[in-house]
Amino acid sequence: MERLTSTFKPKSLGKRLVRKSSDYGELGSNRRKSSDISTIKSKNSKPSRPSTEQPWDQPPEVNIQTGERVDHTELLHSLAHQGSFDSIPDFFEPRWRERDSAGLGNAIFASLPDNIWNRICLALNPAATACLALTSKNLRTRIGFDPWKILELPENREHKISFLVLLDSYFPDHLLCYPCLIYHRRTQKGEEKLKGNIVLNPIFNCPWAKEPLPLPLKLRIAPGHTLPFSFVQLVLRAHHNGPEYGIPVHSLARRWKCRESEWSHHSSYYYFKGHLLMRVVSKSFAQPCLPPSGLRHLLYSREDYWPYFSACAHWRDGELMNLCKCALSHIPKPKETIAQQLQKGPQLSMSLRNANPIVTLCKDCRPMRRCPECPTEYLIDIKFEEDRTDPNNRFKQAIVVTRWSDLGDGTTPMNTEWAAVNGFDEGYDSFTKIGRRGVSGTFESQNGVALLGQRMLSLNPKMEKLGEEGHNWY
Repeated sequence: MERLTSTFKPKSLGKRLVRKSSDYGELGSNRRKSSDISTIKSKNSKPSRPSTEQPWDQPPEVNIQTGERVDHTELLHSLAHQGSFDSIPDFFEPRWRERDSAGLGNAIFASLPDNIWNRICLALNPAATACLALTSKNLRTRIGFDPWKILELPENREHKISFLVLLDSYFPDHLLCYPCLIYHRRTQKGEEKLKGNIVLNPIFNCPWAKEPLPLPLKLRIAPGHTLPFSFVQLVLRAHHNGPEYGIPVHSLARRWKCRESEWSHHSSYYYFKGHLLMRVVSKSFAQPCLPPSGLRHLLYSREDYWPYFSACAHWRDGELMNLCKCALSHIPKPKETIAQQLQKGPQLSMSLRNANPIVTLCKDCRPMRRCPECPTEYLIDIKFEEDRTDPNNRFKQAIVVTRWSDLGDGTTPMNTEWAAVNGFDEGYDSFTKIGRRGVSGTFESQNGVALLGQRMLSLNPKMEKLGEEGHNWY
């Protein structure tokens, strides 16, 4: 009984604390020993002189738990400069200003003789000379107003455009008009929307808006729908300078159905490294075994004899239309039951009863094609899709033509990519400038979508430029 009572007898508080503290291990015992030794030394020794070491001379503390070195000086400096724009040149800027308060730089420019300035201006083009004269008041008085008068000459139109483009970041409420080379005020700032051709949609008032000009100011997307160059300017200005300078890139995306045919279109855009990329997916339901007249009615618009789907300006010279006709020839006949076949005649065909809805294209129309004269790529496909307007036959075969194009950097309408897509740049070589990775791969990579492995072939392998004289396109 005495053993049992001693076993279940509650222990004193002091003993429990001693046992609990002993479980911390060797680290706690070392701490207590060092603290006891320091207290004994402090009692027996004389008061020591204060240390002459400065706080920044002491070695950084070491965290026992993590082993990291904690430097409080560096920590305070990082907190003081976090989220600020202070830098080393900012501390020296006031001294430089005090030293240059008498206009040291202007005095150096003013001391140069006139013949040196004349030789400098002769070595520069008119646009660079105008920029130099606009640098400071002293340079403007030395060079004069002749650079701006030279830019007004008709032969210096391109130099004037390059000069005005440099001033684009100073006018968020205006947009450069290329027909008259004037910055017009935006009438619908921040609310510009892309609309069809039948809707009047001016984004600024220009007296030359209705006049025909040789500049490629519009890009044909589909019948009745174009992309004005001013919207390309607004999108790229918003990316380069800020939202108040233009509109977001996703505001250009549209879905519409053609009024003249059964074609439907979906356009989308993507900004990549200063360039605007475009993708247009056009599709239409097609019947199998169409005659040549049926193929023409399906593919061509009777308004201007362009394709119903989106195409570049070089579609007549290549194999684009022949490839579309080849893809349409692979559409199988629709599935027919035995009862439906007996209604037509006594002959039966098991291939029509078990028709495969998945169409496999041949080696000619399956690969992806790239136009050799502009940064445009095409992919032709036959898909089995649902037609909600037909209650009897809901699922049909449809031809899908996807186009990818690089629209350039939006600086001028005569930019290399924009002019090439519109057919104004004859010396453009897409296979040399684009490289291995196509425009389609760059565009689809924005959503993490990888296209199936496709061969990239030339749309015009023979480089024949027959235009309307050739009859293969029709």
